[in-house]
Amino acid sequence: MVRITEDLIRRRAEHNNCEIFSLEEVSLHQQDIERIEHLDKWCRDLKILYLQNNLIPKIENVGRLKKLEYLNLALNNIEVIEKLEGCESLKKLDLTVNFVGRLSSVESLKHNVHLRELYLVGNPCTEFQGYRQYVLACLPQLQWLDGTAVGRAERIRALQDLDDLRRRVLQQETEYLEKREKQKKKEQIKATVSNPQDLDHEDLNSNFSDEAKENRNQDSNAEYSPEQDQNLALNSHSEEQEREFWEKPCAFTPESRLEAHHYLEEKKTAKERQREPKCKVKAPRTLITAEGKVLNVNEAKLDFNLTDDEDNNCVLLDLHVYRHLDTSLLDVDVQPTYVRVTVKGKVFQLVLPAEVKPDSSTAQRSQTTGYLLLTMPKAHGEIKVKKAVLKTSHVKKSNKNAEEKPKVMIGCKRLEVDPSKTSTVDLANIVPKENCTAQRPLRFSWGLQARGAQEKPISKEFVDDPEVPPLI
Repeated sequence: MVRITEDLIRRRAEHNNCEIFSLEEVSLHQQDIERIEHLDKWCRDLKILYLQNNLIPKIENVGRLKKLEYLNLALNNIEVIEKLEGCESLKKLDLTVNFVGRLSSVESLKHNVHLRELYLVGNPCTEFQGYRQYVLACLPQLQWLDGTAVGRAERIRALQDLDDLRRRVLQQETEYLEKREKQKKKEQIKATVSNPQDLDHEDLNSNFSDEAKENRNQDSNAEYSPEQDQNLALNSHSEEQEREFWEKPCAFTPESRLEAHHYLEEKKTAKERQREPKCKVKAPRTLITAEGKVLNVNEAKLDFNLTDDEDNNCVLLDLHVYRHLDTSLLDVDVQPTYVRVTVKGKVFQLVLPAEVKPDSSTAQRSQTTGYLLLTMPKAHGEIKVKKAVLKTSHVKKSNKNAEEKPKVMIGCKRLEVDPSKTSTVDLANIVPKENCTAQRPLRFSWGLQARGAQEKPISKEFVDDPEVPPLI
């Protein structure tokens, strides 16, 4: 029995980011569901619900879905229309090819004032005389019935003959219910009797089919084994059994539909059992030998690049993982001497050239290519630092003949310059001190006098003209 579970609804709610509390539409068709449950508690905002082609025997647990507008229950085993009064917003109801025989249960839809479309095609009640007129008279809000628009004149005539229609419909309904009770008793008796379709393997071993014997006579030179004859007998018997099952006439009832469903399920499981011995179980791949040797394995057949970064003292592994593969399907395991990456159940294992630190290792995935980059620091060794080396410089001394050897300058150092070789102009000594007037300009003392700077003597031909202002 397939039940409605939270996992099933979440898988069907991919269009809503797998959120079920705000789900407005869900499709649960062809799931062999036998009961409606949990939807009225988990999905209160449902507007569209698809439950066609299941094994649901009755309508239940949908009365709290106040926002439900469309309910599809086609191809199920429903016999009575009930428990839909709480679906206040229901506009369309599809009950195509069910087993609704109680046509009077249609009157329960009077409370669904917004109901506009109703489909009852393929139900036993559609064979009743006055079926369409009775439904139109009971449900004045309907605009479409079985895909046909409802006319105003048709509705008026149905309302005029409502009493006569109800009497005839109830009479036909009673006859159908009596017939249905007989069918149920017949099915119960059939279920108690042993199923003649069961296969007795002892009889098959003693009585082989004619086809098996003919095949054995034709291939007399080939190798023969009793198992081959038994398989041929089983195949021929199963074909006859299947042909007999489908050609046998039966009534169109919920029990016959369940019987066909169970027959197909048993046939499916029988085929799976026959395939099980043929499928050889793969032996587990050896990743580490008994001696403790780690092997290189690449089951996924992925390309990779393994590089040794000496500057950063680490080992880099660039694994070319599929671009659109979800990261949740990757499992990375870094060990001191090897690394193992499981990609969708397939193992990629590689021995590392040096011992690494698993705790300090990192894994990153490219957003463009999808490749996986593993950075694994080495356990031994130091990170090499490049030192800045400046160009050599020569310093000339006062003695031109003597030259010093070039010195390598490490770090930030300044060159020493002989103060006697300075080429700067001493503005403070342009005018001699003896001839300075009382109102002289400000003196800029740069400390050059202390360095031994000498003043040039005044020439004898110099004439001090008092009308000429001082030079500054």
